[in-house]
Amino acid sequence: MPKGSLQDATLKYLAKAGFTFSINTRSYFPSTDDEELEGILIRAQEIAKYVEDGVFDVGFTGKDWILETQSDVVEVVDLLYAKQTLRPVKWVLAVPADSPIRNPADLQGKRIATEVVNMTKQYLKDRGIEASVEFSWGATEVKAPLLVDAIVEATETGSSLLANGLRIVDTILVSTTRLIANKKSWQDPWKREKIENLVTLLKGAILAEEKVGLKMNIAKTDLANLVRMLPAMKNPTISPLYDSDWMAVEIIVNEKTVRELIPKLKRAGACDIIEYPLNKVIP
Repeated sequence: MPKGSLQDATLKYLAKAGFTFSINTRSYFPSTDDEELEGILIRAQEIAKYVEDGVFDVGFTGKDWILETQSDVVEVVDLLYAKQTLRPVKWVLAVPADSPIRNPADLQGKRIATEVVNMTKQYLKDRGIEASVEFSWGATEVKAPLLVDAIVEATETGSSLLANGLRIVDTILVSTTRLIANKKSWQDPWKREKIENLVTLLKGAILAEEKVGLKMNIAKTDLANLVRMLPAMKNPTISPLYDSDWMAVEIIVNEKTVRELIPKLKRAGACDIIEYPLNKVIP
């Protein structure tokens, strides 16, 4: 499991999936309630290589670090979550706001600082651009223009780059978190089934993150009109109440639509509306 920026999100979704890991601040070996699992926390940058070498059967890391370390692993599933949001992480080429560099070709002969040296060199090679790429140990945003002409840095929202007076020229890679497996482990029937079970539950936990359930009551005479306006994953669940003139309706919707939807439901005659969170949604 990734130590650092992705740690909290990974542990959160594992817990929602039903796999609880307890972290001792002095230990990198969390305890778990699943006797078939053992976990270790290390930097995401290192995980892909350890999985390739068979030190780990499976690991969570970004697509970026799989490419950067040139690791040969099984990418079992793309898990769309990042450290702050459900947006993917973007590795972007950025320059000072007043820089004359306007497109990648302007990097010819320039100097670039980044943590993803291999990925950046490949990006330049693909475009026939010759530039100097140096490894950055951190605080990459502050290095341009005093130390380098441009940087390649990860961002989710772009707010940090803007705060440091930088302008994005191009996106090098859009990266999401992957659950990866060692190739030999993936061929082991027992391990593969365990991994696939984990994937099913994780995907359900992530899918549930942006959705909520809505329950409501509606007079039978207003039901048809209500159903026509309902968004839902498939069809709403409708059941009769004890009073035969009333029906109960239940739907699953995107949480971000609820603030517009509930007033509309109310105006359509719905009452006793209940919103509730979801733990997992398994399609």
